Amino acid sequence: MSSRDLSNHLRFYQELGVAGISRDPRWRQRAGSSRSVETSTAPDVAPTAPQVETPPAVESTAGETLSFVRTDLGDCTRCKLHGLGRRQIVFGVGNPHAELLFVGEAPGADEDAQGEPFVGRAGQLLTRMIQAMGLTRDEVYIANVVKCRPPGNRNPEPDEISACEPFLARQIAAIGPRVIVTLGAFAVRSLLRSDAPVSRLRGRVHEYRGAQLVPTFHPSFLLRSPGYKREAWEDLKRALALLGREPPSSTTQPRE
Repeated sequence: MSSRDLSNHLRFYQELGVAGISRDPRWRQRAGSSRSVETSTAPDVAPTAPQVETPPAVESTAGETLSFVRTDLGDCTRCKLHGLGRRQIVFGVGNPHAELLFVGEAPGADEDAQGEPFVGRAGQLLTRMIQAMGLTRDEVYIANVVKCRPPGNRNPEPDEISACEPFLARQIAAIGPRVIVTLGAFAVRSLLRSDAPVSRLRGRVHEYRGAQLVPTFHPSFLLRSPGYKREAWEDLKRALALLGREPPSSTTQPRE
């Protein structure tokens, strides 16, 4: 990791409100260990302590950093979803060093049962979309804004999104993707802090913490409205171009 990357990484944790992380193993067991993710993420906030130990997560690999974030998340009870029938937390899956990150909305019933994002019918379409790009699920990383299933697959509510967003931000910081593809309205609105519909945000590239962000439609929407698949495929090709790649020559767009 270069000194510039290290500086950017430390600045990001300062924005999350993290004042420092001790090497002492008792630090992980301290009371209020989740405080850093519940603190306001307002930018340009100076660290609260004049001297800060270098966080072990900054020195270690991306995979170890994701492991640290997952441990900090724990058996989360930060919002009401933990008491509304969720079976398990659905954290994320894929390559912790991925250049391409997909961000969705929230787990559904299949995801809640299996503990992995995008494994149901919409997930199968996402897999085909990734394969059409000439990639595999193991080469990318897939996560959701909300880590627990809302009951009845309803939309996540503002307090639920607020409780989970800091963990998504930390996942993104740990992976350091070059390109982020947001799937659906909730993902792009959460990252860009915009109320605009996906139809207005897609079709162009946005900046997000040093990464290039490409909004597109959620696979579940594409299953209901397959006429938009051509536009979604254009978004995926745009993401590939940002990575300096092209889709396989035989690929036109993801099949049903």
